[in-house]
Amino acid sequence: MTNPFYDPYRVLTKIYAEGAHLKIALAETDLVELHRARTVKTVYGVLENDGYLSLCIKTFAQKSPKQTVRTLLKIALYSLIFLKKPRYMVTDTAVDLLKKMGKGGMAGFVNAFLRNFDEAKVILPAGDEGLAVKYNFPLFAVKKLKEQYGERAEQIMAAKSRGVSVRFVRGEENYLSRPHENTPFEHLFLFPNFVRDDGFFEGDYTFQSVGSVAICSVVEPCGNLLDACAAPGGKSVLLSEKCAHVTACELHAHRVSLIESYLSRMGVKNVTAAESDSTVFRPEWEEAFDGVLCDVPCSGLGTVAENPDLPLRKTEENFEELQKTQLSILKNCARYVKKGGALYYSTCSILEEENDKIVRAFLEGGAFEAEEADCPLAHEKTVYGLQFLPDTAYGAGFYIAKMRKV
Repeated sequence: MTNPFYDPYRVLTKIYAEGAHLKIALAETDLVELHRARTVKTVYGVLENDGYLSLCIKTFAQKSPKQTVRTLLKIALYSLIFLKKPRYMVTDTAVDLLKKMGKGGMAGFVNAFLRNFDEAKVILPAGDEGLAVKYNFPLFAVKKLKEQYGERAEQIMAAKSRGVSVRFVRGEENYLSRPHENTPFEHLFLFPNFVRDDGFFEGDYTFQSVGSVAICSVVEPCGNLLDACAAPGGKSVLLSEKCAHVTACELHAHRVSLIESYLSRMGVKNVTAAESDSTVFRPEWEEAFDGVLCDVPCSGLGTVAENPDLPLRKTEENFEELQKTQLSILKNCARYVKKGGALYYSTCSILEEENDKIVRAFLEGGAFEAEEADCPLAHEKTVYGLQFLPDTAYGAGFYIAKMRKV
């Protein structure tokens, strides 16, 4: 189908109706390659403005349309408001797609909606609810950010991703003639856009976030390292350069396969991928590692700029449930650290409930002491670790604490 709304509609339907993650939905949808860039831009744009587009629909629709129509209206409104496409073109394209999909019965409603839509009549709610709509953040997170960061909270939510982060192993000189931005880390650069070529499959470079590289920079060289929550494998691969051996763990077999695929592509031999539940003790690993990194499952609220679908799945209830898992992983994996060894706890969160508060609860056990860490990337020192914030860390927020077994 040649309709320009069709591919974005297919991807967004997987996300809205089926709960798929954005990057997986894009990867698993057979897109028209010629228009891939346009499709990706539209999908990201709709999700980045999901709250506002929902408000637009609520303002002009007497009752909430079914999911099919809601998704199509969001694509059309994004094209109209943010891409500045002519109203007649947007309307005709949306109606045409409905008819081609056999949903012509809704064509009249969509036609009338788009012809009558007036953005000037869309009024943001006051206070925290307005900020949640404006910046595409869950309401509970907006309130917590304001409590913890005060006036800076809005800057944090407004921060945008600074580009595609590429870490080179070799041959970077072949790519740096393109527009790019340096980072504080060797061989890591940000590009406005970057289409992978043969160099990716040959292991010349990989796509790795600034946050991932920053976390690795805090980890000290050692003999035997455990990466407890390792998929897709980027940190394990980078840490293999300064650790004699890395054991990279994941809970599910398909995620272990992701690590193995990454290792194969990068030609790394001193990393072993293992299927393991990091909340369950393995006696054979007791005090077996010089260092253990727990990059735990978290809310991901530091990465909303890079993962705009994330707020669709975040509630205060699952936010609180995650904290139990985080502490459980940290307590269990601490048993794998040798005496005098280092334990690292990291998240891609910007809320203290997942960061310093977890470390504080863990340290009450007395077997470990917090140890000062440092990193060349801009950060805030907290009581126990380093907090990186999106407005000063290239659009992403994350945290790491370093502890020593006494």
